[in-house]
Amino acid sequence: MHGLVNRAIQCFLHESFGAALWDAVAERAELTEALGPDGFEAMRVYDDALTEAVLAAACERLNRPRESLLEDLGLYLIWNDRLEPLRRLLRFGGRSFTEFLYSLEDLRGRTRLAVAELDLPELELDETGEGRFTLRCRACPPGFGHVMVGILRALGDDYGALVVLDHLGPVPPVARGDDRRLQGRMDELLSIAVHDPDFHAGRRFDLAGSGVA
Repeated sequence: MHGLVNRAIQCFLHESFGAALWDAVAERAELTEALGPDGFEAMRVYDDALTEAVLAAACERLNRPRESLLEDLGLYLIWNDRLEPLRRLLRFGGRSFTEFLYSLEDLRGRTRLAVAELDLPELELDETGEGRFTLRCRACPPGFGHVMVGILRALGDDYGALVVLDHLGPVPPVARGDDRRLQGRMDELLSIAVHDPDFHAGRRFDLAGSGVA
């Protein structure tokens, strides 16, 4: 797993639940020898097992379901002011929440332009009715769909849209030739219902700046 992802999880746990919680998680996940004094380094790549150990230890210490914790991580990624570049990367996808949804299929490529080593899962959007969509996260790490639920919920509020989201669960991946990324992975499906794209004013976003109302 890319260090940016692990660092985001570390910062989320540290800032949301305190230094003592993070120290306990690091000890429980046996990270002391694997990491430096500051924890995960943003530009390194780590074994996926370390990420899973951190999440398992955090869920155990907090007595929280994994799905709930991952959704909160998604919310944190958008609402934390220090992560404004990520919010801007996503908001550049469209002037409305619906336009943003249509841009999700290009997110993997846009992200790799910023960080070449960060290989996000492919996202496929299917419009199933007026204001209704299904989002497929292809061959993703377990729980990635729940992080996306949190991100989309936060961005729906950011745009001022009234949105209802549901994680439909993991499903067998759809093979495309010799796609080795599918090995040992599942797809995750999300349902998205945009009931009112202009429900409230939302947060200010300036294409030329970083203003936040």
